[in-house]
Parts: sequence; structure tokens; C-alpha cells
Amino acid sequence: MESNTPTGDDKPAPAPAPAPGHHGGHAPGSNQTSPPDDGPAAAVEKHSGQYGAGRARAGDGGEADDEKKGGDVDVTLDARPVNDNNDDNDGFHEPSVMRAVDGTANGDDDGSNPQNNNNPPPPPNGGYGWVCTACVATINAHTWGLNSSYGVFLAHYLATDSFPGATPLDYAFVGSLSISCALLCSPLATVCTREFGTKPTMLAGVVMETASLICASLATRIWHLFLTQGVLFGLGMGFLFTPSVGIVPQWFSTRRSLANGFSAAGSGMGGLLYSFAAGAMIRNLGIEWAFRILGVLAFVVNTTCTLLVRDRNKIIGSSQLAFDTSLFRRPEFLLLLAFGWFSMLGYVVLIFSLANYANEIGLGASEAALISAFFNLGQGVGRPFVGYFSDRTGRINMSALMTLLAGVFSLVIWVNAKVYGVLIFFAIICGAVAGTFWTTIGPVTAEVVGLKHVPSALSLVWLTIMLPCLFSEPIALQIVAGTGSYLGTQLFTGFMFVAAATCLMVLRGWKIGQVREVARLINEAPEHIDPVKVENNDEYSARSRKVGRKRMLADCYRRERV
Repeated sequence: MESNTPTGDDKPAPAPAPAPGHHGGHAPGSNQTSPPDDGPAAAVEKHSGQYGAGRARAGDGGEADDEKKGGDVDVTLDARPVNDNNDDNDGFHEPSVMRAVDGTANGDDDGSNPQNNNNPPPPPNGGYGWVCTACVATINAHTWGLNSSYGVFLAHYLATDSFPGATPLDYAFVGSLSISCALLCSPLATVCTREFGTKPTMLAGVVMETASLICASLATRIWHLFLTQGVLFGLGMGFLFTPSVGIVPQWFSTRRSLANGFSAAGSGMGGLLYSFAAGAMIRNLGIEWAFRILGVLAFVVNTTCTLLVRDRNKIIGSSQLAFDTSLFRRPEFLLLLAFGWFSMLGYVVLIFSLANYANEIGLGASEAALISAFFNLGQGVGRPFVGYFSDRTGRINMSALMTLLAGVFSLVIWVNAKVYGVLIFFAIICGAVAGTFWTTIGPVTAEVVGLKHVPSALSLVWLTIMLPCLFSEPIALQIVAGTGSYLGTQLFTGFMFVAAATCLMVLRGWKIGQVREVARLINEAPEHIDPVKVENNDEYSARSRKVGRKRMLADCYRRERV
């Protein structure tokens, strides 16, 4: 288990001198007399000018009164011991709310005090983080991007009957199986990251992905394809994706969504590139050599990026628990899972169905392939812009708006896309917003659970969305087969995105209520509160989360930046 103990030149900062009249630590109960009326509140009042904490009340029964009165009491300034032991005492803990907000403790501006375990140092917000962003984007291009080009292989399988006895539904499951296996193995990848480190885990993924492509070139039966291009490729993709997806948010604060947008854009650009490259290699060299070339290319690129990338798990005290089931007791986290569930039910249908829909309306094979390419182009171009504006308008705000637009575009434009030009237009603009989940899930998760719980939370997210990723395309094909048209599939896709946006709207109300409660406690304006640092400090995040849950429906319509 990695520790948070500083190394190198890091030294503990000297403790500040106690304020006049403040004795810190333990005040022996036998030598302490109780004030006649105000009790401990009088001691707290001595600090109100220094910390701007406004009115406060503390002492015996303070927390009980707080629960009764719905949070009107500043519970962050209650009677608590200075040290971390459990001894009973009547001393007061020096108010630390303001230090928690700016991420510092005991006067350390860089947050490097080793005694302050709850407040990790602030992210560099750039620097080597941009190198890590480029590496993660390239890895996404050679994992999710390669998987997005499966439509080219699917067209070849169907046109040449490469595996006798296989049905179109069998081929559809190969693409979905790779995504599902990548998500299913995420808890195991998280455990390996905790036990062996980020780079060894990712290198194992490189080996599995390369082996899958090389072995797929030797496949002669459909079950060979299930095991190689489906299961083994998915495992390699999962061992590369799971450790790397949480790296970019660790390096940024105000630019977190922008950087995450650039890294997520790699999958779209990779899908665009390999849709054309794989098709050309299959036509000119054959599918066997196409697999081998892609395998060698993926090995070289992914290995290089893995060696260059750096995580900050040790610095921020990342939990790296595969199954942190305590998160399931948080309603806001369940809303985040629902957002992912509904998003994937719509998103995977768009990835695999657009080319087939083009054939259904009378377009040729080359035109159908271009539709998929334009959808990937929209993802590659749109995701950085989604990330850029997320940092300025609020990550949850932007996620909800873009997800809602994906639903509206599906219900309004796709339903009426009967000609080539309209379908290209839909593929580009819907591609730009349909993958919003992948662009913002890291930053939004950080705001919901805090940076140190991001790896554990994301493992649960990937595990939860495995089922919709596996069955969404078969569901779409069954709707088409049952109704004889794509209208039912189009409506299904659109309403899934609308449902995902609704979950985000309720989650938005929770976050607004939480931030406003913290602002009330420290007597600050809500716009001055960092939403991520709210979750990073355990002293008051639990209390503010409870208030946010009570206010989530009432506050979801407020005009706030969250």
C-alpha cells in the first residue's frame, strides 16, 4: 500500500503559535470552569474575526441541536481535540474551515504538511500534466479508437462470410464483448494498480492487447474471434484504460475538464484514423496482416506512452479500493451511476448502428463507412470543446446540457435523416456531444466523491455500465427486427440520453446544495468555493453532503456554476 509520507526535501512546517487565550490540546477538565451561559461558544467567538466563520455554536449537545434544526449550527467549529486520539477532553480544535477551503494547513501554502492528511497538495494545473494528457490521449486512440474501427471489420466479416455458421448477431456481440470485458476487469485492474503500481498494470494491458490482435489474425472459427478480438482485446483495453483514466484529473484543477477533453478526444481521432487505415490494409494486404500490423503498432505506441505517464496516487492519498461499497450509500453516487447507465444505452447504439442505418436508407457501403468516420470525427473535435467550456460553466452543468442535446439530436435530426447530407450532419454534431460521458466522467466523479476516492469510484462506474455496453446494440437490433424500421431504435436512443440528462440535473441540485452549505458555514460566497476541495476535506464534507441531499430537488433549477 502506498503511503502519503513525504520524501526528499519535504519538511513539516512549524506549528503556529496559539492565539491569545487559546491553549489548544487538552484542557484538564478538573481545572476548567464552565461559562455561565455561552459555554464553549465564547471560546469559539474569539476566532471569528481571524477566520471569518460568522456565528458558531459548540459544546455538548451542539451536534444534536444541529441535527434538530436542519443545519443552522456551524458544526465545523465544535468541541474537538487537537490531536487525533480518542481521549475525552474539554479542549477545542482550532477552527480549520478556511484552511480547508484553500487547501493549506498551518500556514503551508503548498499543502505539503505531512500532518495534514485530509488536505492533499493542490494539483500543478499544468506542467508535466500536459505530457500525461498527451500520453493518455494516445493510449485512448490505440485502445478505444481501435475498438471503434470494429465496424470496418464487421463489414468485411458480413461481406465475405469469413466464419461459416456465424450470424450477424454473433458479429455484433464481438464488438460489444470487448467493451464489456474492458469494464468488467476494472476492479481487478484497480487492485493490480494498488499492489503493483500504475505502469506494471498498464504494461500487462499492452501485452494482452498485442496478443489479442496477433492471435485474431490466426482465427478460423467464430469462437476464436470471441476469445481474441472480444475477450482478450477487452482485457488489454481495460488494463490500459482503468489505471490511466484517473491520471489526468490528478494533475489539474481549473483546467481539469479541458485536459480530460483532450485525452478523451484521442478515442475519437483514433477511431477516425483506424477506420480508414484498417479498411485500406484489409483491401490491400488481407485481414490477417491488418491484424498483425495493428498489433505491432499498438505495442510500440502504448509501451512508449505507458513509460512516460506519471500518476499522483501517492501524493493525493488515492484509496485504490476495487470495491469501496460505502460509496453505494451515497445517493449522489447512485445518480452518477444512473447517468453512466443511460448514457451507454444510447451511445453504444450510435457507434455500431449508424453505418447499418445508412445501408437501410439506400446508401452504399463506402458511404456507410464514411458515416461512422464522421461520427468519430465529431467526437475527436467536440470533446476538447466540451472539456474547455466545462471548466468555465461548470462540469455538471456542461455534462447535463450536452447529454440532453444528444437526446434532442437523436429524436429530431436522426429520425428525419433520410438522405446522405443530413445523416453526415447528424453524425458530426451528435458525435461531438454523444460521448460527453467519457469526456467529463473523471472530473464529475472528483466533484462527487473527492480526488482520493476517484479510482475506487470509477471502478464501480465501469462495472455498472458493463451491462448496457454489452446489450445495447443487441437491443437495438431486436427492435429493428421486431418493428421492421429504425424508428423504435431512434426513439430508444434519444430517450436514454434524456434520462441520463435528468439524472445529472438532480445531481446538479445536490452539488449546489452542498456548496451553498459550505459557503454558509465559512461565511463565503458560493462562487468562491472550489467544488472539488469541498469533497477533499472530511471535516465538513459529510455534513454538507447531507444538506445537499435534502436540497437536490429544490436546488436543481438554480443558476449556479457546478
